[in-house]
Amino acid sequence: MKKITIAKGDGIGPEIMDATLKIIMAAGARIEVEEILIGEQVYLSGNTSGISSASWDIVRTNKVFLKAPITTPQGGGYKSLNVSTRKFLGLYANVRPCVSLHPFVSTKHPKMDLVIIRENEEDLYAGIEHQQTDEVVQCLKLISRPGCEKIIRYAFEYAKQQNRKKVTCFSKDNIMKQTDGLFHQVFNEIAAEYPEIKNEHWIVDIGAAKVADSPEDFDVIVMQNLYGDIISDIAAQITGSVGLAGSSNIGEECAMFEAIHGTAPDIKGKNIANPSGLLQGAVMMLNHIGQTDVAEKVHNAWLKTIEEGTHTPDIYVEGVSKKKVGTKEFADAVIENLEQKPKVFNPVNYANSSALSLPKYQRRTPAKKELVGVDVFVDWKGLNPDELAAKLKQLENEQVYLKMITNRGIKVWPEGFKETFCTDHWRCRFQSQKDSLNNKEIVELLARAIAHDIEVIKTENLYHFDGKAGFSLGQGQ
Repeated sequence: MKKITIAKGDGIGPEIMDATLKIIMAAGARIEVEEILIGEQVYLSGNTSGISSASWDIVRTNKVFLKAPITTPQGGGYKSLNVSTRKFLGLYANVRPCVSLHPFVSTKHPKMDLVIIRENEEDLYAGIEHQQTDEVVQCLKLISRPGCEKIIRYAFEYAKQQNRKKVTCFSKDNIMKQTDGLFHQVFNEIAAEYPEIKNEHWIVDIGAAKVADSPEDFDVIVMQNLYGDIISDIAAQITGSVGLAGSSNIGEECAMFEAIHGTAPDIKGKNIANPSGLLQGAVMMLNHIGQTDVAEKVHNAWLKTIEEGTHTPDIYVEGVSKKKVGTKEFADAVIENLEQKPKVFNPVNYANSSALSLPKYQRRTPAKKELVGVDVFVDWKGLNPDELAAKLKQLENEQVYLKMITNRGIKVWPEGFKETFCTDHWRCRFQSQKDSLNNKEIVELLARAIAHDIEVIKTENLYHFDGKAGFSLGQGQ
């Protein structure tokens, strides 16, 4: 008997959770349920995190969390509990199977069967944002080697376990050569350890278009957090309905399972919500805790129910569907089919679907790190970059010289174009006159900037790692 934590959430959450639990318990799930309260009620009680410390303790003790959708109040001051849970518990891998249910659920892609594995902890979802000038705000994109290695290795191990033939990497390393460049580099390194699995890389924009047009060409796709969030919803939608998809969030110690759709408050309490997304999440949970026999029974019964044409209103189509049912009635129909297998769909077999066991990240020998310059970001209301350069060149000495000025990443000095539109946010790159700098010399540079009435809003040190530049060039440099 395994104790799990559940949260019924907001909107249609309680209805689909009740239906899901009824199905899996009828199938013989060997679980004990401990419920916690999270979401809108907790937020509105004055807790801006949406969860109490006591509830956190329960989740961390039980290790397995089945969660219905929750509402994050709009406006400032509230952090997404979904994001917080993934990051606090180290749930680095988000796994979203996207499978067509043709011909019983309308789709333009009847052969679609792919899995999206999304990095869950970093990227732009670190949520580190600052307003730096009147006209410019910044969001930091943080990508780490451990984050890349963990999610990419998970993707290959998942493919190996599930007898998948190909892993595809999506990135935008033609533009973000440092962050996405690292992700692509690590993908190539780890792919070489799995010669039996085909690997490929796509630039994310054309990759997204390819998913929307020809999803049958993909098997397992691994990508960073933001890309994964967007493309997994696209993929789920083109299977026929976002409401049919579940997901797992896997960490080294804990795991969370959920539907990928929202709370749908407009249909709350009407007994018309489709519990399939959360039920698919529960199937993934049962596999994770080693109850593969129950997971297989539930999944096959659900497929049997779909192909029989017993459908909730969201997927009901006249002439295809046979019977329109509510949330409770759909759950009862799945329970009636628990000992049966589908005839049109291929029955699932979860004999090899236990939790993956991956090695812990091993830190590599640090590279030789040399400080070779500094990007000084300046708030300046002028429009002519040559005027700003003249002010900044007064800061040069025998240690540093002004190399470049960019505005929104575009080089505007030296040899900028007058047509380039400039805001009040300027990146001013100073590089060493010799082999390297030290932090004292950068502090002295900033002191000279203050003396010349130059408003510095932030700095970024420029490093070489084993002789390789750890910073990007300016666009046009």
